[in-house]
Amino acid sequence: MVIFLIRVAIFLGSAALGLWVTSLVLDGFHLSPGGFATAVVVFTVAQAILTPFIAMTARKYASAFLGGIGLVSTFVALLLAQTISDGLRVTGGAATWIAAVVLVWLVTAVATWLLPYVFLRKRLQARAAGGSAPRPAPEG
Repeated sequence: MVIFLIRVAIFLGSAALGLWVTSLVLDGFHLSPGGFATAVVVFTVAQAILTPFIAMTARKYASAFLGGIGLVSTFVALLLAQTISDGLRVTGGAATWIAAVVLVWLVTAVATWLLPYVFLRKRLQARAAGGSAPRPAPEG
């Protein structure tokens, strides 16, 4: 259960970071302070549901697109987050959408890879110290 909650926190944190960084970089990508949390939750839930579904569909009908699953699910999740919440608005046309998809995907991917080390650093260090410590010799 603890691992599940840590994973949820990591996914929410990576989504928040991805959306926030994108809003700083792109002029046409806007987050409202009041709706930011809603946009993050909608985006995270959509990503969690859509990624396996899109991967299964692509594997079945268009295996050449398997490498772009993350980008496709990011686009659909951003579209849903914009539609469902009032916390996210993309206003710059196709170029802004493409840049937003790539940037959010990249930041969330890197954050999802790095955040476990940040959150679990002490636990990983303790495990490494415990696993690499020499065992006492048996008496007798």
